[in-house]
Amino acid sequence: MLGGAAMYHKTDVHIGHKIRERRIAKGLSQAALAEQLGITFQQIQKYESGANRVGGSRLWDLSKALGVPVGYFFEGLEKEGTAAQAGGPPLSRQSLELARAINAIPEGDIKEQVIRLVKAFTKSG
Repeated sequence: MLGGAAMYHKTDVHIGHKIRERRIAKGLSQAALAEQLGITFQQIQKYESGANRVGGSRLWDLSKALGVPVGYFFEGLEKEGTAAQAGGPPLSRQSLELARAINAIPEGDIKEQVIRLVKAFTKSG
């Protein structure tokens, strides 16, 4: 059986999702992250999909480029090394961009109002 999402190891997929979420949260394109690491954007795509495993030294480099501890990439894994179901699917690009935009608003009443507005929309659906 040739490669496909079903053949990818769940831990590699989980780590890839964490890379993608953090990259988008930081506002980086795959090309920009790849350039920081001295690799191609295709390699970033393969890491993010779980098609390629991320080696220890590369994980270290990713943690530095993305501003997170190495352990960040393993958060949410169960003891058996499979992605935790409670967390649900990885966040969409829009969700991550919304979170980044909200985080950029200075703390205070406006930020709280925006959060309440977004929550109100989720209850009206």
